[in-house]
Amino acid sequence: MFSLLAGTAILALFLVSLRAFERASVSSIHAFMYWAIALGGIVLTLGLVISGRGAQALAGLVLVGPLLWRQWRESRPGGAAGAKGGTGSRRASNAMTREEAFAVLGLKPGASVDDIVAAHRRLMRAAHPDAGGSDWLASRINQARDILVG
Repeated sequence: MFSLLAGTAILALFLVSLRAFERASVSSIHAFMYWAIALGGIVLTLGLVISGRGAQALAGLVLVGPLLWRQWRESRPGGAAGAKGGTGSRRASNAMTREEAFAVLGLKPGASVDDIVAAHRRLMRAAHPDAGGSDWLASRINQARDILVG
């Protein structure tokens, strides 16, 4: 009887979680996945240390350490790009350049407004969230159009 109740509770929790996940924004899902992976790595490292495999845990941290360090620096306000002498790959703002906008739309610099609008419509048919596309990609396509058309 207890197993049946526990299974029902777990199923209900799973369905509620799916509903919350469905309504979540892309950035909150990204943050959730980042933390889930980080906590999984911590649990794995502790498991290796407790089981007497500290050398393997240390080797894993040495391999992943630079990636974690770069992610941590870029996630801080200002990020690596805002630091003195920093050579981070992210810009302080999410501003897209005209060259990037042309690349997003798959056009060459100097394309006409009609070409820009046609490329925008063509890409949005496939990338629109209502058609199964991603919010992020649709927003990048819209941002590229806005930059090029004004």
